[in-house]
Amino acid sequence: MNTKYKIEADNLAKAIDIANEVIKTYNPEGWDNNIINFYIKNNLETRDNVLNPEPKFANLTSLKYAIESVFTSFQESSGKAYDIFWQKIKEAGLPYKRENKLAKILKRGKINNDLEYNFIVDVMIPYQQEGLIDKNDIIKLNEMIGKFENKSKK
Repeated sequence: MNTKYKIEADNLAKAIDIANEVIKTYNPEGWDNNIINFYIKNNLETRDNVLNPEPKFANLTSLKYAIESVFTSFQESSGKAYDIFWQKIKEAGLPYKRENKLAKILKRGKINNDLEYNFIVDVMIPYQQEGLIDKNDIIKLNEMIGKFENKSKK
């Protein structure tokens, strides 16, 4: 196992510990104890696998898949648990960033559906607080929200 792999695996293990702590403390909306326990169990297995990999999986490509697996729900969801997770990742100095899915919507200039609408409403303030979007983006998003709401009423 090379040094780069070891560093990245250690970072992921720390992120998994943070994820498990946050999920236990701030139950994500819609998650019951069965989901939480299943998520934590999978994370612990992933953590063990990346820290003690079989030789054929001790590479950055395999590690990338593990990172994607751990971070998917935190990249695609919003709410208190997810916001706290990203705050703790930042505080720990880990090299992971929350993806700015709003950039794609902002570039397009319109909200396409209810899923995008709900996503924007849920994340625009935390994203602004994290510095992922600025005041001009908030103005544009509010205009897009207004247009979408007016279109939906018709």
